[in-house]
Amino acid sequence: MRVIRSRAILIVLFLVSAFGLSEQGKSGGFCSEEMATLGGVHDSHGSSQNSDEIHSLAKFAVDEHNKKENAMIELARVVKAQEQTVAGKLHHLTLEVMDAGKKKLYEAKVWVKPWLNFKELQEFKHVEDVPTFTSSDLGVKQVEQSSGLKSVPVHDPVVEEAAEHAIKTIQQRSNSIHPYKLQEIVHANAEMADDSTKLHLVIKTSRGGKEEKFKVQVQHNNEGAFHLNRMEPDN
Repeated sequence: MRVIRSRAILIVLFLVSAFGLSEQGKSGGFCSEEMATLGGVHDSHGSSQNSDEIHSLAKFAVDEHNKKENAMIELARVVKAQEQTVAGKLHHLTLEVMDAGKKKLYEAKVWVKPWLNFKELQEFKHVEDVPTFTSSDLGVKQVEQSSGLKSVPVHDPVVEEAAEHAIKTIQQRSNSIHPYKLQEIVHANAEMADDSTKLHLVIKTSRGGKEEKFKVQVQHNNEGAFHLNRMEPDN
């Protein structure tokens, strides 16, 4: 009889526990610590920063920020989109916005649970201003710097396009079956060269699970075309 009662108690406890977990899932009652430790951050699968889904999430983040802070910033573009598997998805977005006529960069986190029609802005923080540089700007600054080099933001759209071009060219020149992927733009300098801009970048890449760093020089002409002039490993 004691054995039967013990088994009955165990069954009841199991059912209560299962019901409690089920109700927690339905109510969305996962704490931030649980949410943050369930999965790593990686590039968004099947949805680039230009997709309708990501653009909708970015607009939601900006709108929510404006409501909470009584602000009036406007979404310009999505610079980067990553996601994290939690109780649903936690989207990590890098956004370029317009704030009183100035370009600024923000990082946002949007938590989504589609089965509950749940969407919440977890974080929205300013990273840096984005003064997109021009050839004329660099020409003026050259007088002030003997080297002719000017440090520029790594998130500048021109810098990012130059880094992506470098990655594609490195892949084309490589015999590797594993594709190169851009992980990070570590540093960026720029200088004027007649009718073009030379971008000196340090980029971190991954290939088949192996990380590598390169120093690259990418030329950007006035017509918008890019050309990889030089690359070397940065050991």
